[in-house]
Amino acid sequence: MSVNHSFNAILIERDDTANSVAVRRLTESDLPDQEVLVDVRYSSLNYKDGLALCGKGIARRLPMVAGIDLAGRVLDGGDSGFRAGEWVVVNGWGLSELHWGGYSQRQRLHPDWLTRIPEGLTPFDCMAIGTAGFTAMLCVMELEAHRLSPGDGEVLVTGAAGGVGSIAVTLLAQLGYAVVASTGRQETHAYLGSLGASACMDRSELSAPGKPFQRERWVGAVDCVGGPTLANVLAQMRYGAAVAACGLAGGSELPASVLPFILRGVRLLGIDSVMAPPETREIAWQRLASDIDTGKLGRIARLEPMSRVLELAPQIVEGRICGRIVIDVNA
Repeated sequence: MSVNHSFNAILIERDDTANSVAVRRLTESDLPDQEVLVDVRYSSLNYKDGLALCGKGIARRLPMVAGIDLAGRVLDGGDSGFRAGEWVVVNGWGLSELHWGGYSQRQRLHPDWLTRIPEGLTPFDCMAIGTAGFTAMLCVMELEAHRLSPGDGEVLVTGAAGGVGSIAVTLLAQLGYAVVASTGRQETHAYLGSLGASACMDRSELSAPGKPFQRERWVGAVDCVGGPTLANVLAQMRYGAAVAACGLAGGSELPASVLPFILRGVRLLGIDSVMAPPETREIAWQRLASDIDTGKLGRIARLEPMSRVLELAPQIVEGRICGRIVIDVNA
């Protein structure tokens, strides 16, 4: 006879007046009607998670289990091809928006959303990387596809002390690039240097409105900020260079000119980590397993219990968290 196990999850609900977020006790019968049952070990705290938990409109269906990524062990794969005991990682696919997410000790998921954890990475590693690091890897892959190679010159990473930025700095430095890290927190300069940044610059140099066409400097860039920062980055790109854009912490508007595009052949590459197809995910996670220095993940990520997620959410929205936070959903 099957047992309907109970477990903890962070649930976003709505009453007659407002949304509420709390740890709830659920059972397997409460989970979505998806094929693969996963025993979740870790999730992580991303900027998007902070927005969802702070009531910023990320969750489009309620009730909703929060958490946009997870790593865990398959308990029941049904007819999906996933076997009980396999370790998997899930990120994106509308988790915490349209589908129940990773802040739960158990979850049912569509098999297309699962990627087997590659050799060389642990479940903890996968959440130290998480959606942020997966996004950073997609940025690097796109820049490589647009002629970027080590030795060409300086590569810029904006919002470098955040989750995406930290992994981007680590990956690019590990691959041999000269990385300049832009951050508004001077106290993170030593941290970014330990990840491989060859230099740091204050974000104020890029955040103020600037000329639409500026001195050429960067051979590539990963932009996690958007807004005026991205406009200035585009204006400073070398001829034929590309910017991988993946964030909007500085705003969703782009007050830029067409001049860098039509006079220098600059490329703006949009990076979407939510609906990236399974084959792209396989490649990206394999690249992460081979390219990232897992020894540096201990500098980037710290472990926190799920019981502290609601306390930490406003901190990540306000830009007060450095690096990555891995969430132990069983604590």
